Amino acid sequence: QLQLVESGGGLVQPGGSLRLSCAASGFTLDYYAIGWFRQAPGKEREGVSCISSRDGSTYYADSVKGRFTISRDNAKNTVYLQMNSLKPEDTAVYYCAALPHWACGSSWYRRYEYDYWGQGTQVTVSS
Repeated sequence: QLQLVESGGGLVQPGGSLRLSCAASGFTLDYYAIGWFRQAPGKEREGVSCISSRDGSTYYADSVKGRFTISRDNAKNTVYLQMNSLKPEDTAVYYCAALPHWACGSSWYRRYEYDYWGQGTQVTVSS
């Protein structure tokens, strides 16, 4: 069974850091680009970042550029999202998802491009 499982969410103060993990089971991430999305209450799910599998190309939403870093460890079948300088507006449920090809591409931020989704992990930034 193909599965993605996110972990690492929690409560953090503004300016703090968290590292989210996205672990795959039932398939290898070597052939899939992986994206991170987030959804705040009452808002649409938005693309945060994406990493291609073959060349490691990375993409970021403008709102997180310079603060978040996506990376992958294919040996551990896991993708990470390092989040620094967190702001209250980063509060959301964060999801990872797999694209059915190795490259993120120019439409990486479109949720309907993705085949497999994790269950999400809550990130709350508050003092």
